[in-house]
Amino acid sequence: MIDALDAGARDRHDHRVESDGPGELDESDVRDRRLLLLSVWASAAFAVLSSVWGVLSGSSMIVFDGLYSFASIGLSVLAVLALRTSRRGADERYPWGREVWEPVTVVVKAFALGALCVYAVVGGVTDLFAGGREVATGWALLYAVIATAGGVVVTLFMRRGGRSDLVRAEAAEWVGDTLLSVGVLVGFVIAAVLVAVGRPDIAAYVDPGMVVLVSLLFLRVPAKLIGGGMREILAMSPPPETRAELEAAVGAVREQFGLAESFLRASKVGGRVDVEVDYVVGEKSAVATVADCDAVRAALHERLVALGHERSVVVAFTTDRRWAL
Repeated sequence: MIDALDAGARDRHDHRVESDGPGELDESDVRDRRLLLLSVWASAAFAVLSSVWGVLSGSSMIVFDGLYSFASIGLSVLAVLALRTSRRGADERYPWGREVWEPVTVVVKAFALGALCVYAVVGGVTDLFAGGREVATGWALLYAVIATAGGVVVTLFMRRGGRSDLVRAEAAEWVGDTLLSVGVLVGFVIAAVLVAVGRPDIAAYVDPGMVVLVSLLFLRVPAKLIGGGMREILAMSPPPETRAELEAAVGAVREQFGLAESFLRASKVGGRVDVEVDYVVGEKSAVATVADCDAVRAALHERLVALGHERSVVVAFTTDRRWAL
């Protein structure tokens, strides 16, 4: 009877998405890895293009874009390795799985990009105090058009295809880079107009001014990534929408079996959602045996599967709510 499960006794019950074997990627993971590799090659192309173009045109803004792309290459390769590692599954060293490598990688990427932005701000301010920087505005304007168009194309690919946090972080990175290119385009248009009306002295301040402004604005992208990544590393509560989905599933099962109360604890780590549910069994509950407990688990499992998360689930039952608090 259910009395045998009283005093907070727990049954461990894990549900995980199965793969063909350790280290093997399913179709979604293969798509994610391809998108990350696309980001690597696109970053490499932009890095070479912007570095050479920036030196030839004399634009520190374009050189900064090149440095950003070079940093993205190494960080994107790191993301590919992290994705591969996280999908190797649990073992003796990682009993809960390796998904934590995903938010760790996101945080490392974000700190590196944030540091690059700070470095660019310092360089831009130095140029402003030195009287600005003379730039070949025609060549710079052409680069800005090419960079903006290329950034839009890569961003659309990244935002449409990926499901992992690594791909989402990469997509956010490309959104920021594309917005940076749009800002550069607007800035060089202003500089070209100033040169055309005979004010090259003022136009010289446009390039370093854009470096400072764009870098400061772009800092919010790594800041947001760091915040989200640290939430997962510290095993904090999942995003509100995920939490709401889990609460709805747990509540529906509670009503289905007439259980008195339910308590949900959850956290999201990479692509895995860890869930612990404590059900309080009342006198009117339709749960009286271990088999009934398993029926509750099965019903909850079906609802969680429908949410599409890879998950680790613990379900416990008690007749005394203090053991569920």
